[in-house]
Amino acid sequence: MAFVQNLNKKLKDVEISIPIVYGNVAFWLGKKASEYQSHKWTVYVRGATNEDLGVVIKRAVFQLHSSFNNPTRAVESPPFELSESGWGEFEIAITLYFHADVCDKPLNLYHHLKLYPEDESGSMSTKKPVVVESYDEIVFPEPSDSFLARVQNHPAVTLPRLPVGFTLPPPVPIEDTSKRKRGDTKDHPLAQWFMNFSEADELLQLAAARQQVQAHIAKLKRQISLIDGQQQQLRSTSDP
Repeated sequence: MAFVQNLNKKLKDVEISIPIVYGNVAFWLGKKASEYQSHKWTVYVRGATNEDLGVVIKRAVFQLHSSFNNPTRAVESPPFELSESGWGEFEIAITLYFHADVCDKPLNLYHHLKLYPEDESGSMSTKKPVVVESYDEIVFPEPSDSFLARVQNHPAVTLPRLPVGFTLPPPVPIEDTSKRKRGDTKDHPLAQWFMNFSEADELLQLAAARQQVQAHIAKLKRQISLIDGQQQQLRSTSDP
């Protein structure tokens, strides 16, 4: 979960959450494959429910491997995606820039481009791609009132916590309804391969992660206690 600070006029005790998914879909080219062009792939950042992220994200910059021509690619409008072809896997840095009333600071994401299936013994198929996606939530604590008014009714945005008695500002009317659907990826050519990140699955993953953190904390406490005990023993043996 990434927290992004907003520098405009803030609404205290309010936070806005944007569930996102980022990853890649890679197709093996089969008979058309060559030594240096074995796969065609698309890397992207999309709404977790395929809604338009353009209401929040202004621009996405994808940093490819230095072997590509023009390895720094900027996408100025949704859908925020980039398609290329090649043979190698590498880490792609994705920098998200937000609209002025959202946040002044960009957010950095990192995705390892995956072209080959995990099961190396399995045969590659031109019809079934390799799909690797990650789920995350961008959280904007204490957003600006203009930001909240603009996105409060947008399906890509969730308001998980509102203080008791808080009155939402009047929503800003959307002048061009077609603009709102511009980055919608529900009818995307690759949509059939997108993974489904349900809320139930995320809650289970969060619970499992919380248990791992608690177990790690307990382990650290035991180690600290052991070290303290050893130090006390050393003091007692060194005292005259």
